[in-house]
Amino acid sequence: MTSCDKSILNRLKRTEGQLRGIQKMIEEEQDCMDVITQLSAVRSSVDRIMGIIVAQNLRDCLENPEAEPEVQNTKINQAIQMIIKK
Repeated sequence: MTSCDKSILNRLKRTEGQLRGIQKMIEEEQDCMDVITQLSAVRSSVDRIMGIIVAQNLRDCLENPEAEPEVQNTKINQAIQMIIKK
């Protein structure tokens, strides 16, 4: 991976904190809609992290192509599939 590893880890730590907050909300029997709202925020955060990782890897693949075109195409297609699966 690239130099953005630290920012990705920071995003993951924030998301982890959100999840802990949701656990506390459930333990405190807070309103279901509030819990769902927070779960939706976590899902968005994870989707964003996934997008950043795929984009970084795709950029790296294009900027530093493989010597074999077939391997390069496979990597690009894998990145596209990850984006489409979303």
